[in-house]
Amino acid sequence: MLSIDHLSMEFSARPLFTDVSFHVNAKERIALVGKNGAGKSTLLRLIAGEMQPTGGTIARRNGLKIGYLPQVMELSNHRTLIEETLTLPPIAQHQAEHLEDWEREEADRQLRAEAERTLVGLGFQRSDLDRPTGEFSGGWRMRVELAKLLLQQPDLLLLDEPTNHLDIGSITWLEQFLLQRANAVVLVSHDRAFLNRVTNRTIEISCGTIADYKVNYDQFVKLRAERREQQLRAYENQQKEMAEIRQFIEKFRYKPTKSNQVQSRMKALEKMVPIEVDEVDNSRLHLKFPPCQRSGDFPVICEEVGKKYGDHTVFSGVNLSIRRGEKVAFVGNNGEGKTTLVKCIMGQIPFDGKLAIAQNVQIGYFAQNQAQMLDGDITVFDTIDRVARGEMRTKVRDILGAFLFGSEASDKFVKVLSGGERSRLAMIKLLLEPVNLLILDEPTNHLDMASKDVLKQAIKDFDGTVILVSHDRDFLDGLVDQIYEFKNAKIRHFIGGIWDFLGEESGENRETNVTISAAAEEKKAEAKLSYQEQKEKQKALRKAEKDVADAEKRVSELETRLKALEAKLSAGDNSSELLDDYAKTNAALEAAMTDWEAASEALEGLSATE
Repeated sequence: MLSIDHLSMEFSARPLFTDVSFHVNAKERIALVGKNGAGKSTLLRLIAGEMQPTGGTIARRNGLKIGYLPQVMELSNHRTLIEETLTLPPIAQHQAEHLEDWEREEADRQLRAEAERTLVGLGFQRSDLDRPTGEFSGGWRMRVELAKLLLQQPDLLLLDEPTNHLDIGSITWLEQFLLQRANAVVLVSHDRAFLNRVTNRTIEISCGTIADYKVNYDQFVKLRAERREQQLRAYENQQKEMAEIRQFIEKFRYKPTKSNQVQSRMKALEKMVPIEVDEVDNSRLHLKFPPCQRSGDFPVICEEVGKKYGDHTVFSGVNLSIRRGEKVAFVGNNGEGKTTLVKCIMGQIPFDGKLAIAQNVQIGYFAQNQAQMLDGDITVFDTIDRVARGEMRTKVRDILGAFLFGSEASDKFVKVLSGGERSRLAMIKLLLEPVNLLILDEPTNHLDMASKDVLKQAIKDFDGTVILVSHDRDFLDGLVDQIYEFKNAKIRHFIGGIWDFLGEESGENRETNVTISAAAEEKKAEAKLSYQEQKEKQKALRKAEKDVADAEKRVSELETRLKALEAKLSAGDNSSELLDDYAKTNAALEAAMTDWEAASEALEGLSATE
């Protein structure tokens, strides 16, 4: 489908990556990972043809249709939502021109129906369809562009942070779409749960090159740790060998009887290629909130709280009591009132009913506009140095590094930072202030995996009360034990973790977790199948999905084993037992691949009739 050979890319004579080669095949769902600045988004743009590489080639199959979703995009403000979604690329427009009138009308009806289902699946209401796109915020506009791409059914989808600004319902809908209907996908995301559910291959960009793993993200993390241990041992052995050679050279440099040996070792030293060890992050950095006085037993109590904007009721009759030390999550689709209730708690907007904040409550609040309150005329380092106390004063550089502010970035003035950088800085500042009630509204939107790990551990260790508004399921997992769901102007209290809640919502357990999306609900209503037939079909679909997952796991296990055997063979072990094991494993892998293909085709057949 697509082949990348010896690809290199430089910016201002600085190499971003060098001699990168890999192939993208049909039905593969690839995660591009690596620290910020490693070149993930650049590689997507190169594949999409929006940039040209410094060296190497990107060979695309004839007629390959690529759909690319960047992080930043532009939409027309003059079209309605449905008109913008139905905007076709020039090739599709040309094809439509050659259709008969009745064929074009039928195609238009089908396309509009599919566009409406896709938009509803991504969280829009039917009442939104005729609204101008200019009325929607950046996050919603991104969904419009995503809907346009999905409707085009490209052979290869390139997605850069597709879950940013999506709520949990829309994320699960997108997961099912990519699993069941997408051809090939290459994506960049910091949503660990999304990567684990969608991808079956992980390519890491590190130290200017790539490492390719035929596994999902969690398995990649384990294999990467093993790989780094091997690199570290090889690096240490090489350093020891180089030190011994240098010691010999220094010792016998001026002895004529050793001149040949000295020259030989000097040449050997020159020919040595330094072993590089994969970069490590500061995810083990431990942040601890400074001590704060004890709050009342119930920091937040709501009694019949409601909020309206004109005739629109955001929510009503809200009754909740959050006990000291509890960590709770506010979840629900965008626009259901999560942030609105947070603003009520903060006293930023008027509301109906009674809302009490207990004595001695000191609130630490993070929202996207917190970044606007930073002092732009001081540096990043000074911003944090002024609030750090005690032992944290000695760790300011490490803390900044953990949140992607390296040595050079820490000396920048705040006023030159991007919006995402300011949000990260505001988060660090909050983590170092003495509070006993944390209210965090979408805190992970601009954080990478390592930064999220640091934040998550800090919140786990926090002995105060926490309210989290988030769509990041992996971040919420193990962090909260109570959920408040915002839906249809009401709030429902659920005791349990995020996966327990999602399992109850979908009627499935965590392993299958087949969430019934709005689009699927609509399809059910329109379908002519009887209830029993639908039930049997859903059962068959779940079994097919499990068969594919089991087959993928089997293939991954055999590929890992085969690599281990190949390593032994390369090391010179040619015993009959090893050769026999290698042949059997190779045969088993071929059979497993056949099983995977059959399972995937069966799943596609079932999905195509949905």
